[in-house]
Amino acid sequence: MSTEELVMAAQCGDHEAFHQLVSINKKKLYSIAVAYLKDENDALEAIQETTCRAYTKLAKLKEPIYFQTWLIRILIRCCIDEQKRKRKMMPLFHVTEPLAADLELDFKMSMEMAINLLAPKLRHIIILKYYEDMTLSEIANLLEKPEGTVKTWLNKGLKELRMYLSKEGEYEYVQPN
Repeated sequence: MSTEELVMAAQCGDHEAFHQLVSINKKKLYSIAVAYLKDENDALEAIQETTCRAYTKLAKLKEPIYFQTWLIRILIRCCIDEQKRKRKMMPLFHVTEPLAADLELDFKMSMEMAINLLAPKLRHIIILKYYEDMTLSEIANLLEKPEGTVKTWLNKGLKELRMYLSKEGEYEYVQPN
């Protein structure tokens, strides 16, 4: 069965069809959730919430061909909700392990901190482009924004990342793509 046929069957009450749809997309959902939340348990919780929201709102999906895009959009909203909830509970930069002397690990941590400082719309673009290897047109479709807007936000996000990282002094070698 095609995705469209599975969506239409699920909209008609076929629970197995909905299960298949979620199973088809589980790896992509997991990788996006982990990229956003940086924690496996939080990512699994977000996926569970996404599945629940998608199941209850499936009848509102007008174009079955866009199921995956619709599902990812729900996941991103769940991840944002979880990030907001976490911010209320813990300091901005909570590091559970001592900083390693290894420069690569230090750089990765600095990069994650810098990404977390970005405005949400810029952070979404960076995560989807570089962590999920999505094309600009896929991101534009997912976020329902023109491709030119996505390119502008990507450029602005990269400039801000370079600025944050160069302020630390050690990472001035970060070059534009």
